[in-house]
Amino acid sequence: MDEACRLAQAAAARDGATRITRIWLRLGDCCGVDADALRLAFAVMQEQQCWHQTQLELELVPTRCRCSRCQCEYRPVDLIAVCPQCGGLQAERVSGQELELVGVEVA
Repeated sequence: MDEACRLAQAAAARDGATRITRIWLRLGDCCGVDADALRLAFAVMQEQQCWHQTQLELELVPTRCRCSRCQCEYRPVDLIAVCPQCGGLQAERVSGQELELVGVEVA
């Protein structure tokens, strides 16, 4: 969360803004960061004067895989990504690992 806020502050400073009103983050469900923990961490940061009126928007991205054998794209139902079409076990993860600062709204 610290790095995302630092990037948001840098973007606001480049634009000559005095206040950040909203931050958008894209968060994959396999990125290793719990969305609720991130919201809690941001709530703690909002106690600081400079973040008091800033909103956090999270876009939750589900994990999607593509089978290396048949190219079927699917959402795995378990840690072992078994292709529902051909039963293949060699899958490439195409989404779900994102942790990105997508946008900053400033005033």
